[in-house]
Amino acid sequence: QVQLVESGGGLVQAGDSLRLSCVASGRTFSSYRMGWFRQSPGKVREFVAAISARGGNTYYTDSVNGRFTISRDNAKNTLYLQMNSLKPEDTAVYYCAADINYSGSYYYTVREYDYDYWGQGSQVTVSS
Repeated sequence: QVQLVESGGGLVQAGDSLRLSCVASGRTFSSYRMGWFRQSPGKVREFVAAISARGGNTYYTDSVNGRFTISRDNAKNTLYLQMNSLKPEDTAVYYCAADINYSGSYYYTVREYDYDYWGQGSQVTVSS
């Protein structure tokens, strides 16, 4: 069983920055592929960013590429999402997710169904 606890959300103005954190339980965090997803009211959950187990490879959805940065500190069992130049359309509940069943360290995944565990979500609200 893996528990993911997110923090760092809040209410900001357009153009501001926020950093989300996601702390994972378990002793093998460094083997998990990790990702961030988000869900806005009335919309389906969508992929935001993903990172490989060792952190060497990342991928972003087009709408956040160049503004958001996903990273991880395996020594601290923590995943991050640095969000800069926030826009009102970034308003959503953000979820971190862990894929614990992939055995490689090189590849990330953008597929929601690959992820086995999810955090409780952290609200990010960006006012115009």
